[in-house]
Order: sequence, then structure tokens, then C-alpha cells
Amino acid sequence: MGAEGKVYKLEEVKEHNISKGDNKSIWTVVHDKVYDITKFLDEHPGGEEILIENAGVDSTENFEDVGHSSDAREMLAEYYIGELHEDDRTGSVDAGPKSWANDSAAISTSQDSSFISTYLVPMSIAAACAIAYRYVFG
Repeated sequence: MGAEGKVYKLEEVKEHNISKGDNKSIWTVVHDKVYDITKFLDEHPGGEEILIENAGVDSTENFEDVGHSSDAREMLAEYYIGELHEDDRTGSVDAGPKSWANDSAAISTSQDSSFISTYLVPMSIAAACAIAYRYVFG
């Protein structure tokens, strides 16, 4: 295990993707920081498989796509072992957990649109057909 604040090349991180045996070692990179998550494998709520799939690589995008909570981000700090070398950095910044509150307006608009397309349009067509039927055959 590395010293706190050490700098690692991505090639070095890639070597730590061993998921079985006595040499088990799982490292990953999130926001240009290197984490040794070997001891967290059994505790991860999503299962160890996803951590093993992201071993030895920059898993920032996958980490953010899941929408980890602030608690999960705090837990990640426990496994921090160093920084990624400048040549391998992506420059990504941790923007914190996703805020689902901003999406509520989009959901409301989507639900309104869904009501219109699901009920209002078909009912209008049915009413127009009924009026046309009475006009033509009535």
C-alpha cells in the first residue's frame, strides 16, 4: 500500500486488478485520485463485481453515472492512497452527489406531456370521428 499523497502513474494502477488469491489488490481512479478499494470489496452495496470491473482504470464516469451519495463519497476518502500522475490526469472535478431536485420540473413537464398524448389527443380524435359519423350517416 502506498503512502498518503503519493503520485501514481496509470500503468501502476492497472497492475492492481487482481481479484483472487493472496495477492488480491484492487485499485481504481476517481477524479484523478487513486484508491485502494481491496478491503471494501465485501462491503460494497452494489456487489464486488462492479468494483472488480473498474479495477485498474479511471472509473470516474461510472462512479458519477451511478449517482453516489455524499456518504459514499465520504467513505471513498478512507481508501485514498494518492494522486494520479499529471500525464494521466483527465482534469475531472468532483461536483458532489447528483441533485434530483432539479429534475422534478422536467418530470412534471414530462407527466403533463404524457397526459396530453395519452388521453387528450386520442379522446379528441374519437370525438371528431363520432361527430363525422353522425354527420355522414345521421
